[in-house]
Amino acid sequence: MNSGDQVNGFQQFFSNRYLSAAFIAAFLAQLSKVLVNYLLERRWNWKLMNRSGGMPSSHTAAMMAITVIAGRLMGLDSAAFAISATMTTIVMYDASGVRRAAGDQAKILNYIILQVPDLQELQIKQLKEIIGHTPIEVLAGAILGLAVGFAM
Repeated sequence: MNSGDQVNGFQQFFSNRYLSAAFIAAFLAQLSKVLVNYLLERRWNWKLMNRSGGMPSSHTAAMMAITVIAGRLMGLDSAAFAISATMTTIVMYDASGVRRAAGDQAKILNYIILQVPDLQELQIKQLKEIIGHTPIEVLAGAILGLAVGFAM
C-alpha cells in the first residue's frame, strides 16, 4: 500500500457519516451527563465524560444515530438499516435490563463487603454501581440519537 492509499483511507474514515453520527451522538450524551450533574449538584464533574450509566445513554444515542443515518442513506429496506435497528434494540434492552441489574448486584455486593470484616481485609476494590440505565435514560439517549441522525 502506498502513501496515497493511506491518505485516501484516512479521508474515507473521517468522512464516514455513520461513524461521525455515532461519535457526535455519544459525545453529546456524555457532555449532557456533565451538564445534568451540574444542574443537580451545582458543581462540574468532568470525570462523567468517561463514565457509563446515567442520563442519557450514550450507547443508545450512538446506535440510534447510526440507525437513522443507515435508514436515510441506504433505505429502510436495506440490510444496513436492518442490522443497525436490530443492534440498537439489543443495546437498548441490554442497557436498561442486563447492565442495570448488574449495577444493582454491585450495590449489594459492595454493602456485603463493608459488613463482613474478613472481606474488608482482602482489600477488594469497590464494584462500579452505575453501569446501566433506567428506561427514561435509554429513551433520552434514543431521542438524542434521532436528533443527531436527522441533523446530519
